Amino acid sequence: MRRSRSARGWFGLALLAFAGLPPASAAQSQPPGKALTVERIYGQPSLGGRLLRGLAWSPDGKRLAYFQGNGGTTELWVMDTATGARSLLLSADKLSSVLPPDSAQPTQATGLGRRAPASGQWAPRGDALLFAGATSLAWYDLKTQSARSLVSGKEALADSKISPDGRWVSFLREHNLWLVNVASGETRAFTTGGTEDLRKGELDWVYPEELENKTTYWWAPDSSAIAYFEMDERPVTRYPLQDFTSYTGETEYMRYPKAGGANPIVHVYVAGIAGGAARRMDTGKETDIYLARVNWLPDSRRLAIQRLNRAQNALELLFADAATGQAQAVLTERDACWINLSDDLNFLSDGQRFLWSSERSGYRHLYLYRTDGTQIAQLTRGEWEVTQVEAVDEAKGLVYFTATEKSPLERHLYRVGLDGTGFARVTRAEGTHAVNFAPDGRSFADTYSNTQAPPRQELLRTDGSLVAALNENKVAELAEYQLSPVEFLTVTAHDGAKLNAMMIKPPEFNPARKYPVLVYTYGGPHAQVVLNAWGGNNFLWHQMMAQKGYIIFAVDNRGSAGRGHVFETPVHLRLGRQELSDQRDGAAYLRSLPYVDGGRIGIWGWSYGGHMTLHAMFEAGDDFKAGFAGGPVTAWRQYDTIYTERYMARPQDNAEGYRDSSPISHAEGLKGKLLIAHGTGDDNVHVANTLSLVNELIAKGKYAEVALFPGRGHPVSDPPARIVLFRRVTQFFLDNL
Repeated sequence: MRRSRSARGWFGLALLAFAGLPPASAAQSQPPGKALTVERIYGQPSLGGRLLRGLAWSPDGKRLAYFQGNGGTTELWVMDTATGARSLLLSADKLSSVLPPDSAQPTQATGLGRRAPASGQWAPRGDALLFAGATSLAWYDLKTQSARSLVSGKEALADSKISPDGRWVSFLREHNLWLVNVASGETRAFTTGGTEDLRKGELDWVYPEELENKTTYWWAPDSSAIAYFEMDERPVTRYPLQDFTSYTGETEYMRYPKAGGANPIVHVYVAGIAGGAARRMDTGKETDIYLARVNWLPDSRRLAIQRLNRAQNALELLFADAATGQAQAVLTERDACWINLSDDLNFLSDGQRFLWSSERSGYRHLYLYRTDGTQIAQLTRGEWEVTQVEAVDEAKGLVYFTATEKSPLERHLYRVGLDGTGFARVTRAEGTHAVNFAPDGRSFADTYSNTQAPPRQELLRTDGSLVAALNENKVAELAEYQLSPVEFLTVTAHDGAKLNAMMIKPPEFNPARKYPVLVYTYGGPHAQVVLNAWGGNNFLWHQMMAQKGYIIFAVDNRGSAGRGHVFETPVHLRLGRQELSDQRDGAAYLRSLPYVDGGRIGIWGWSYGGHMTLHAMFEAGDDFKAGFAGGPVTAWRQYDTIYTERYMARPQDNAEGYRDSSPISHAEGLKGKLLIAHGTGDDNVHVANTLSLVNELIAKGKYAEVALFPGRGHPVSDPPARIVLFRRVTQFFLDNL
């Protein structure tokens, strides 16, 4: 259960994963336009269009590379960022010769189980490309248009990086870090002794899943050394994932730290490229902590290590001497509830100042510090939040960042001076913007969408002016379906709080009629349902249900993202209580509308949304007649340490909160009809959650329909399973609402 941010320095050949939903039987109303069907939602060309994949900047920022399909093949193109002119960089034949197709099956795993797609990276001088496959590395010289193999074999490779000076390529193999010399092709182990239980430079499951770590090793800016994690997994519970379809009941084991249990013990080491023993950085005697972030300072002599306590309410920024390991705390953040991490730490080139973000005001804002820990300036302020620092232009003294200043329903790019002056919004098109800055800070790629239009991609200058449309992604066919507009509105909770909500009405809506309502929820921290952005196939399925005569409704309860830390913290120590209260206020609002049938309100969601659906069905049965819960957490002791304890503390310290927050404790309250779906191979929310709940329902004389999907992971994302599942979901709501 986490947000994810895309990597900036790599371009990949991942296929887009589409999660669409199938049709029901007889329609309840006849839409004026063409009726949506699951066959069309999943068919090609996609109703969401197709984005250019793997956008990656050349080191000088003058070229933007991307993969483009051409008649069933893939080519690598570049755009000149000054003129917008396009040219072919690698033909399909050349690309396939250096990057063979990945024959591995797609994975539905999370955390460490996510399999990185085949990808490429610019060399630091922009004269070559590194291509990384599942088991091979190839170097492509752009001047000679020739490729050569750096590493090949049968062992899986991961997390390949080119050293800043371009002389080395580092990669992970068999739980150790390796180096290959670009010029000679000589390969050597950089670390030794790594195993599945003692990882050297390799992530575990929980750190990427819940702390959003993308890597566990970092090159020094001058290429003289590498800092890396050693992750000791031996204290962590060895959790079984059984293949129920195998004849012998084969079992795969994963290290999964459950709430209140032992975490991996993590240390930071630094080793020189020239050789010598690795030195451990002094992060304190207490090992029951999280080492959340690591950055090199510009001088290549010091490391910045962010140390987070187990309770996740105190974050220290340490500076460690890479040669001696000695460290000191420079800055400490504390919060009465919990600390949200960010990737906003940026050191200025003078090595004397750094950019930092904090939620100490209740909203994430930017601050400038000296390296001795003295605050120089607060750069942003207000009742809105910075969502991410995108770039720092030291020459012009500007910081670029995305934020919610215009509206929590949108995301825009802004800039502000390093002295706190000159605040301005850069992007103008209404909707949600995700930007990818050029290294020279002169331009950026902008991917943006709104509720009615799939995302498009443009190349813009930093003054907001357009260089060229990268991909207009127009889907003319969408007009044939006459999609109902998304209406944004505000719901007032019983305590006066204002909650953002949205609604989709059926085509040819008649206010004199009474309509059933389908409520969509997630409800958990770090996620937002009410957003002016393209909603993908969930949105199309909601449109299909609207065509069948349902009103679609969603409200972002307290605890959800977009409105600052102050909006999140009411859920502290009791997940589900405030969220359900706000969802019930949403149901009360619906019942106040003359065109809503208050006795026919259903609710559905996945993951935390499934968890919230169970709370609604068990504790608010008078408000919600039917519910569908996908991949739900049913008991918080079943979930992982980092996520659960961030909001709930440890179960041994908050036993009552864990009991009240777990839907399984309220199962006897089930009144309406309930459908639950779960993948038996879910490595995130284990299927034991659903099976334990079923057992409790049996004990209480209650019944819920359960759909199990053998071997599927948390999202149950493969199209055949998704089709079968949502055919049943659609019919379930038609039958029960």
